[in-house]
Amino acid sequence: MRLYLASRSPRRRELLSQIGVAFDTVLFREDLRADPETDETPLAGEDAAVYVERITRAKAEHGQRIVRERRLLPRPVLAADTTLEFAGQIIGKPQNAADAANILRRLSGQSHRVLTGVTVAHEGRVEYLLSSSDVRFRPIEEDEIRHYVLTGEPLDKAGAYGIQGRAGLFVEHLSGSYTGVMGLPLCETGNLLKRFGWRF
Repeated sequence: MRLYLASRSPRRRELLSQIGVAFDTVLFREDLRADPETDETPLAGEDAAVYVERITRAKAEHGQRIVRERRLLPRPVLAADTTLEFAGQIIGKPQNAADAANILRRLSGQSHRVLTGVTVAHEGRVEYLLSSSDVRFRPIEEDEIRHYVLTGEPLDKAGAYGIQGRAGLFVEHLSGSYTGVMGLPLCETGNLLKRFGWRF
């Protein structure tokens, strides 16, 4: 069995490969805001859990449209989206290096919630699951923030960090799914795929 992954994320590709799922990627435009269907801008006052479900479902459904338009073999489309919630606010990907540094300063010594939604869409059927994890950072020194931002690692990641990279040094405590914080919760992903006939 094979599916389409509606994501550019190398981490999601690695995690799917880790559990033995064969896939092809369906790529959107480089700037997700270029397609109205996949615009990741939060709505005013939108709850983080509602936001991540809306975006994840939109990506899966848009991926299905691309499959039909390109006349590709009909297969399930898997999409995921990760966001952070801190102090009641949604924190997505930083806009630039200065924004990344500011986000990390806010998260330093604090706890935040990481929400990753996973959607599978196939032949008009759409199913969704949410992974929610609590992460606490130790206090991060200003030099550490500056050096980390200079690596470029935070710039394409929700919350301006990748737990699987150098930012693992900042994580004092994690309650939830490590792979969910990475961007694809394998337990929820496996459960969804089993509903569509996958066997592991």
